[in-house]
Amino acid sequence: MITVSGTVQGVGFRPFVHRLATRLGLDGWVLNTGGHVELSVAGPPPTLRLLVARLRAEAPLLARIRRVTVADLPGPPPPPGSGFTVRASTRAEGPPGTRDIPPDVATCEACLRELFDPCDRRYRYPFVNCTDCGPRATVIEDLPYDRERTVMRPFPLCATCAAEYSDPADRRFHAEPTACPVCGPCLAWEDLTGETALRAAEAVVAGGGIVAVKGLGGFQLVSDATDARAVARLRARKQRPVKPFAVMATDVAAARRLARLSSTGLTALTSPAAPVVLAPARQGSGITPGVHPGTDDIGVFLPTTPLHHLLLRDLGRPLVVTSGNRSGEPIAIDEHTARDRLTGVADGFLVHDRPVHARYDDSVVRPVGRTVLTVRRARGLAPAPLAIPVAAAEPIVAAGAQLKHTFTLAEESRAVLGPHTGDLEDAPTLDAFEAAYAFLVRLTGIEPRVVAHDLHPGYLSTQWARTLPAERRIAVQHHHAHVAACAAEHGLDGPFLGVAYDGLGLGDDGTLWGGEVLTADLARYRRVGRFGTAPLPGGAAAVRRPARMALGYLYGAEELGGHRIPPSLARALDRRLATHEAQVIRTMIERNVNCPRASSAGRLFDAAAGLLGLCDEATYEGQAAVTLETAAGDAYAEALPWRLVRAGGLWVYDPVPTLTALAEAAVAGERTSALAAAFHRTVAEVTAGLVERAVNAGAPSTVCLSGGCFQNARLLAESRSLLEEQGLRVLVGSAVPVNDGGISYGQAAVAAARLQER
Repeated sequence: MITVSGTVQGVGFRPFVHRLATRLGLDGWVLNTGGHVELSVAGPPPTLRLLVARLRAEAPLLARIRRVTVADLPGPPPPPGSGFTVRASTRAEGPPGTRDIPPDVATCEACLRELFDPCDRRYRYPFVNCTDCGPRATVIEDLPYDRERTVMRPFPLCATCAAEYSDPADRRFHAEPTACPVCGPCLAWEDLTGETALRAAEAVVAGGGIVAVKGLGGFQLVSDATDARAVARLRARKQRPVKPFAVMATDVAAARRLARLSSTGLTALTSPAAPVVLAPARQGSGITPGVHPGTDDIGVFLPTTPLHHLLLRDLGRPLVVTSGNRSGEPIAIDEHTARDRLTGVADGFLVHDRPVHARYDDSVVRPVGRTVLTVRRARGLAPAPLAIPVAAAEPIVAAGAQLKHTFTLAEESRAVLGPHTGDLEDAPTLDAFEAAYAFLVRLTGIEPRVVAHDLHPGYLSTQWARTLPAERRIAVQHHHAHVAACAAEHGLDGPFLGVAYDGLGLGDDGTLWGGEVLTADLARYRRVGRFGTAPLPGGAAAVRRPARMALGYLYGAEELGGHRIPPSLARALDRRLATHEAQVIRTMIERNVNCPRASSAGRLFDAAAGLLGLCDEATYEGQAAVTLETAAGDAYAEALPWRLVRAGGLWVYDPVPTLTALAEAAVAGERTSALAAAFHRTVAEVTAGLVERAVNAGAPSTVCLSGGCFQNARLLAESRSLLEEQGLRVLVGSAVPVNDGGISYGQAAVAAARLQER
C-alpha cells in the first residue's frame, strides 16, 4: 500500500499513476481518499521500488508531493494479470493536515489550440480545460476531489465527454471540471446565450463601455485600455481615482509591447499561475495614461481563462481587467450580488451558470532583479501550502492584520496562506473573511485550537480573534510578524536580524512603529534600532494627506539632540495648503491634540513626497511612496545628510538633517528626480548603518528585509546591495508578500515556535 500526500488531487495525479503503473506492468488500483492518494499495487520488488521513485521524479507539473508512505497491503494482493485501474474515491478522512487544495491554473497550450481550431468540437467554447489547467480552488466544494464534490455537479457529462473522462490515454481522464458545449456551462448576456452573448458583450467594450465579466474567482470589470474616456468612466464609477489598473494582453508578444519585461518577469508572466506582473511601461504602446497615473510601471498579465482568450483575440486590443467591486468592497462572486453592487458601474453583465465557490482576486508580483516579490497572493498561488520551519504543536489560525488582509491556517509543518481579502475595514469584508475561513477550514481539515493575532485592538482581525478564550490566543507584534514571515519562508528557525519598514503597526510599548530593526528568532524579538518619531496630525488623516505628514516632521520631529528644521522651510510647505489648514495642523502639533507619534519609514516616505510637491493627497495606501519612486526613475544621486544617535538604548535614525537638506534643495530649485533618488539612497544607507551597528554589537549576520516599503524596487535593490557589501546574508520574501498580506503567515510561524517552547 502506497499513500501519497501533498497537492495530489486536482492535478492529474491519478491518471499519471495509472499510466506509470500500466507501463511498468503492475497490478492494482489508485484512488482519492480524504485529501491524499492511495495505491494498492503488486509486482516484482525492483519494479515496485522503481514505481515509488518515479512517483516523485515524474509527478505532474502541478503536483506537490509532501510525503510518500509505503506499507504492506492489509489484505490479499491484486491478482497477477488483473491490470491497473482507477477506483472511485472514498470519503474516508486522511491523516490530519494532509489535505492540500490546488490553485486555479491558466489555460494550457493544448486547450488553447482546441479553443481556436474550427474543426474541434470545443471550438470557441469558453470553458475548455483538462487535467493540466482550469479551475480548481474556485470550484471545489469538498475533498476527495471528484466531480460530484465540485460546482460541476449540475452538469452531467455527455457521452463523448464521459468517454474522454474514462479513457486513461486521454488528457481529460478524471479532469473534474471538463465539459463541452453540449453538456457544460453556457454564457449569457441579457436574453442572449452562447456565442451571441459573447459578441454582444464585446460590442459594448468596443464601443467604449464597461462590462462585468464573471471570471474564475468572481466578477471582473473589463474595458478598453486604449480608450481614455472608457478608463475615466471606470475610475469614476468604481470610485478609484488614481490607483493603477491591470492590463490583460493577448499573448507574450503583446505584453512585451506594453511593458519592458525582464527574463524574471517573463517567467512569472507565463507561469501556470499567470499573475499580474508589475514592470516598466513602454512609451507609445497605445495604453491611455489614465491606466497607470503617477507611476511608470504597468501591471500586465495574460488571459487566464478561455473566455479571456476569446475576448482578447476578438477585440484585438489590450483590456483593463480589474476586480468586480466598488472601492473597498469585496469582489462579487454571484450574479445577484454583482447586479446589486455593480449596476451603475458596468454597462452590462456577461455571466454564466457555473458557480464560483470561493472568492479569488488576481495575484500580483513584482520582479526585482532575479527575485519575484509577491505583492498579492491570490488566484493561481493561493491556497497552495507553504512550509513553516517549527512544527505547530496544535492547529493554528493566524488572523492577519487590517490592510491587504489574509489569514493563515497551520498544522504541523504546513501553513495554508488564504486568499487576499482586501482591507478589513467594514462588515462586508469581515463577512468575506469569515466565509473564506470557514470554507478553508472544512476543505483543509485543519481545525484551529489556537489563534494568533496582531497587538492592535482596533483591527477587526484582532477583535475576531478575541472571541476565543484568552488561553487560546497568542498576540504577535506587527513587525516581528513581518520579519518572521521572511525568515520562515527561507526555513530559518534560529536567530536573525530583521529590518521591518512599513506604514504603521502597534509596538509592544503602546506606540506606533514602522521603521524597525530587530534581533529575533521565530519566538521572540528585541528592538535594537528605529527611525525617529514624528506626529501624525489628525491620525488617519495624515496618512491620506502626505502634506500633513510633512508638516508633522517639520513642526514636531523627535528631539534627538540635533537642529530643528528651519521655520522658513515649513512656511514654504504651508503655502501649498490652505492657510487655515496649515495653522490648524501647527496648533494640533504644538498642543499634541490627535497627533499620535510614529517611528514609521512609510510615513517618512510620505513626508518626502509631500515636501517635493509630488503627492499632497493620497487616495490609496502607498500612493505617495509610489510617486516618489517614480520621480526617482533611473537617476543617480549621492545620499542626503543623515545621522544615527543613541537614544533609550537603541540606535535611532534622526530624519531631521535629511528632510532639512531635501527641503532646502527643493526650495533652491534642484531637479525633483535627483532629490527623489537621493532620498532613496539615504534610506538605503541609513538601513546599512543601523544594521552595521547591530551586527557590531553581536546581532546575527543574516538579515531579513520585510514590510511594505520593501515593495519599492529601488529601495530594496540599493539596501540589499549595501548590506551584501558588508558580507551579510540578505533575505527577502518571495512567495509570501513583504506587505501586510504576509503578516498572517508570520504570525503563524511565531505562534508555532511559541507553542513548541511551551
